[in-house]
Amino acid sequence: MISRRDFLKNTATVAIAASGFPALSAVAAGNKRKSPGIQLYTVRNEMLADAIGTLKRVAALGFKEIESARSDKGNYYGLSPKEIKKVCDDLGMKLRSGHVHVDDEWQKTLDFASESGQEYLICSSMPTQGQTVDNYRRVADWFMKNGEECKKRDLKFGYHNHDYEFETENGKVLYDVLLENTNSSLVHMELDLGWVKVTGNDPLDYFKRFPGRFPLWHLKDMDPVKKESTEFGKGNLPIVEILKNKELSGLKYFFVEQEEYTSSPIESLKYNLAYLSKLKY
Repeated sequence: MISRRDFLKNTATVAIAASGFPALSAVAAGNKRKSPGIQLYTVRNEMLADAIGTLKRVAALGFKEIESARSDKGNYYGLSPKEIKKVCDDLGMKLRSGHVHVDDEWQKTLDFASESGQEYLICSSMPTQGQTVDNYRRVADWFMKNGEECKKRDLKFGYHNHDYEFETENGKVLYDVLLENTNSSLVHMELDLGWVKVTGNDPLDYFKRFPGRFPLWHLKDMDPVKKESTEFGKGNLPIVEILKNKELSGLKYFFVEQEEYTSSPIESLKYNLAYLSKLKY
């Protein structure tokens, strides 16, 4: 099965009460708990086959916050921006963010994002080649300009990491170059916690060194040997400690994402939500 990382690099309604599954409201219950969102890449094939039906299934699980991902049918799985907005509104959900490409259709992407009512536009992978400090500085400058364009439209521009950003040149971590050469008012970082951890880095260290810089997360557990995503608690991500430090990171929304599954995307989502509902933080 192709991973989200490789996909991006290669291409630059079941009622919960009836099943006895714990209500998602329990996950968000308690002091200052955040309700988990979903990155729709988790159900990418289902979205391509039946976007509206899959959104209904996601809503039935209890998700309220949605992040889309560019697909073979465009940014909204064959739906128009206004259509996905209406479907989400009707289901009690909100399209908060979307993974996009910054390419020759960028102005169209901005127009569509405004129509959809989403808040964030996230560049989904490194837009230029070159694992060097100089290249990452150039990209940081470019991100700042993209951020200015988005801000004029009441949108927020951001960047989502994979693993390669944590490579180094002469001892300098390339991801740190992006952070040090952008500011939080124009470039909003979405930290993929699974990729940070699997590269041998510590998300908590990033929260401490760059407080407030990570308003979005991908909450993803990963098998450190296979370097593949897995259900919560089966990998090496210290989920409770990370959630306890959400204010330090500047968290506004986090999205559950899983690319590989034990059985199926929906079953994995049920497992992950049940896991979160039992955590104390």
